Amino acid sequence: MLTNVRSDRVRSVRSLSRRSVRERTGRFVVDGPQGVREAIRYAVERVDDLYVTTAALERHADLVDAARQVGIRVHETDDAVLAAMSDTESPQGLLAVVASAPVTLAAVLASAPRLLVLLSNVRDPGNAGTVIRGADAFGADAVLVTDGSVDVLAPKVVRSTVGSIFHLPVVAGLDVAATLDALAAAGIRTLAADGTGETLLPDVDTRTPHAWVMGNEAWGLPAEIRDRCTDVVRVPISERVESLNLAMAATVCLAASSGATHRG
Repeated sequence: MLTNVRSDRVRSVRSLSRRSVRERTGRFVVDGPQGVREAIRYAVERVDDLYVTTAALERHADLVDAARQVGIRVHETDDAVLAAMSDTESPQGLLAVVASAPVTLAAVLASAPRLLVLLSNVRDPGNAGTVIRGADAFGADAVLVTDGSVDVLAPKVVRSTVGSIFHLPVVAGLDVAATLDALAAAGIRTLAADGTGETLLPDVDTRTPHAWVMGNEAWGLPAEIRDRCTDVVRVPISERVESLNLAMAATVCLAASSGATHRG
């Protein structure tokens, strides 16, 4: 059992909370049973180590057994060690170290996607993770993230996806202008979700390939990006409500696209 919170192993895992270390090592942390379960189900070849407390070992015996059966190294720890490895105040007793698997925009476009989400300058980890989870729930083919956005492999982003980050491609570090050009060249309509839009969401044809373009939590999408999109779309809401937050707006737009898919 690992009990030394000052050991090199503990410090090494904890250092993955820093973006520079994640980029240098090509590793990131998955914290919590659902995220770990999905990593084992959908990215087992990338899971290096699993750390588990005694209590979690009893509570999630099936998950730990599945990890061992596929050759993942399982390390039992005490609560203090797992807490030292995790960046959350209330770790859930399971933490995995997983290798990253970068995906390119070219690879996504080669798969002839029908529904995409492009996040431009989205800075809040919870919002980014929730959008990835929503994209997964409503059948998006990939999530695209610009270089001015939060690191999608940051621990809070990964936790917020609740495992969805292992279900669909997430392309990071994109230039927004070049990405809009690439989408247009691929015949994918770009729909800027913005409160200034004259087109209402119910009036949008979402049956053809399209990408929802979502902007920063505070200032939305700048005019130069909106102008490059095929259309600017507004979600109709009550006059009593000033606006929807990013994650909620993205969920509503993705749900509309999902409904079009099911009808088609």
